[in-house]
Amino acid sequence: MSDLLVKPQTGNKTYHSLSAEQAGWTFLNFEAKVLDVNEQISGNTGDYEYCFVLLGGNFKVEAKGSIWETKNGRKDVFSGIGHAMYLSRHTDYILTAQTEGTDIAICKVLTDEDHPPRMKRPEEAAIEYRGGDNANRQINSLLEPGFDCHKIVCVEVYTPSGNWSSFPAHKHDERKVAEDGTLLEANLEEIYFYKIDKPQGYAIQQVYTEDRSLDEIIRVKNDEAVLVPKGYHPVVAGHGYNVYYLNFLAGSDQSLANTSDPDHDWIYNSWKGSDLRLPIVTAEMNGL
Repeated sequence: MSDLLVKPQTGNKTYHSLSAEQAGWTFLNFEAKVLDVNEQISGNTGDYEYCFVLLGGNFKVEAKGSIWETKNGRKDVFSGIGHAMYLSRHTDYILTAQTEGTDIAICKVLTDEDHPPRMKRPEEAAIEYRGGDNANRQINSLLEPGFDCHKIVCVEVYTPSGNWSSFPAHKHDERKVAEDGTLLEANLEEIYFYKIDKPQGYAIQQVYTEDRSLDEIIRVKNDEAVLVPKGYHPVVAGHGYNVYYLNFLAGSDQSLANTSDPDHDWIYNSWKGSDLRLPIVTAEMNGL
């Protein structure tokens, strides 16, 4: 089995718990858990900034003397757009599940900055369609570059059955700055966390470097995750299965600046049309 594939823990409400140390990197810590109705998780964020993403259900968060409630959550990731709750470091919080089986993903990133808490709601998430033809996909910005935080970037991506995604392939594993100061590429750690619309479905992800010192092809199923420590990392959805992945990224910059694989740059000018199956989800679909 690939060292980059992270399988869920069976029989455990916290079905993913991955530390930066376990992943072999510096910043990115990841959890996913399912909560019973009225079940709470609480604590202090310590030296970390947090992002909670609602995968299914509803929750409320109490922190900094305020309360945020999702209210118009989604049954699952294929039934609407996600809420994202951001908390800064040194923040006491209580998160309460308001529905049975509330499914959440959590990103924790070491920080030395303070930023205001905020819930990013589905109707605020910018929807972007990237690519074309059978490389067309939908990206929902949850904590986008420019969001008032330190390092976290979070997007959710929907790839229709049979389509390619994160393609043409790109990388973000070294920081490059142009002479005028423009950031050309950030150095980012990244996790792909997958949901598939049918239990038997799957996606295929490749992670490779130019010199092929890293070159892995990984078959990914529902609730599994793939680590991207470096290199290019395209995805293809298995035919018959719509594929969702949640991307958490953190590193040198709160940015998605990247470099594409030059072997495939010509493809950007080759597309003839758009996939009529998009969008797969909208904010109007939200509501349990």
